[in-house]
Amino acid sequence: MKTDKNTAASSPRGLVIAGLSGGSGKSVAAVGLLAALRAQGRKVLPFKKGPDYIDAGWLAKAAGRPCYNLDPYLASPEQLRHTFFGHLGPETEIALVEGNRGLYDGVNASGSYSTAELAILLNLPVLLVVNCAKATRTIAALVLGCRMFDPRLSISGIILNQVATARHERIIRESLAQSGDIPVVGIIPRLAADIFPMRHLGVTPHQEYSGAEQAVQGLAEMAARHFDLDAIVHLMSAIHVPQALKPTPAKPASQRVRIGVMRDAAFQFYYEENLEALEQHGAELVMINALSAECLPDGLHGLYIGGGFPETSAQALADNHSFRLSLRQAIEQGLPVYAECGGLIYLGRSLLLDGKEYPLTGIFPVSFSLAAKPQAHGYSILQVEGGNSFYEPGLQIKGHEFRYSKVQQWSGTSKNLVFKVQRGTGFYEGRDGLVYKNVLALYTHVLASGMPAWARGFMQAAEEHHRKSAG
Repeated sequence: MKTDKNTAASSPRGLVIAGLSGGSGKSVAAVGLLAALRAQGRKVLPFKKGPDYIDAGWLAKAAGRPCYNLDPYLASPEQLRHTFFGHLGPETEIALVEGNRGLYDGVNASGSYSTAELAILLNLPVLLVVNCAKATRTIAALVLGCRMFDPRLSISGIILNQVATARHERIIRESLAQSGDIPVVGIIPRLAADIFPMRHLGVTPHQEYSGAEQAVQGLAEMAARHFDLDAIVHLMSAIHVPQALKPTPAKPASQRVRIGVMRDAAFQFYYEENLEALEQHGAELVMINALSAECLPDGLHGLYIGGGFPETSAQALADNHSFRLSLRQAIEQGLPVYAECGGLIYLGRSLLLDGKEYPLTGIFPVSFSLAAKPQAHGYSILQVEGGNSFYEPGLQIKGHEFRYSKVQQWSGTSKNLVFKVQRGTGFYEGRDGLVYKNVLALYTHVLASGMPAWARGFMQAAEEHHRKSAG
């Protein structure tokens, strides 16, 4: 559908895409909408209610721009506003926030930290995606219930997912019209197959899916055909960016430090906020492919190894002997290394998969394997008790875990772990955080926008290494 660009105001416009539950189709709707609006020449910027890496990656691919996480648990309301408003520069016409789980689902019965609370905080209307499989008039009851549940929330439009036939659609539309005035602004026909291939952590990351480009293009065409794009843009609210929260350029540091980031098919779980936080502190980021690079680049003062799926690239990681050797040598020479989840696994001795053992870097004397069910899933809180190069003792760290990996064999004890787990699972017996020289490896993921101490500590460690190596 052709969209009249005169509907766009000088200030950006935005909305939240939410569902009644996980699996409602909101990611299909969000990716399709972003890609369709982008195809019209609109400047779109995606956000994802976190914690989330994979959905955020698909949103970023659809928008052609980084996607930022908005997590009300990991970040304060003020920090959330900084993340949201601080990225709405003149290059943004439309901001779209994809929620998670159900609209009112939070960490407790009060719905704390829910998508609804985020929409209210940002003063954005909600576009509700409803799975209509095997239901007709009941959909109207569900929508009416959501609308009345919290009068502070504005549900401004509906997208009907899993629409089987024209008759199915007509009955639902008529039922909704009889029960309220929230317009249906699009449908998603019942699809023969999943657009996004699934596996053990949910959706396959677009970096590992050869058909990612085709999938996004297909969703863009679906949205252009079945969504009323004009109506959706019209129901978005204008966003007035506070002057104090307007984007500001990064300030270069007095001495430039180079921090390597292992970013490839195996290690892809990075919050854009984390990378930007390092840059804002003056770091030069150097992207590294651990699958193909022969060695670490020269002149690094720090290394960041994020999470991901080392198990799907285990053979390639094991085969790259020269890279693993160069990393070991750099660590022995004092290179500060911060590793999360998949990065922790990579620094272990080996990974056991289907009866085969894949050798890894061997920095820590631990072997990992994969379980059939999640071994940790949810938010975590850590208390820093032991010495390390990145965090001051006594600091409380908020993060999250989501993994199928488990410790298969380890010769250490809980005394070797520097964090006490106050919430979550951690590495072993209620603790997390392996330390060797200037290396810190842990299962917990951290969001820099909610944990400013992370980037500061990382930069301090890198700058100290820079001074020592230069002197």
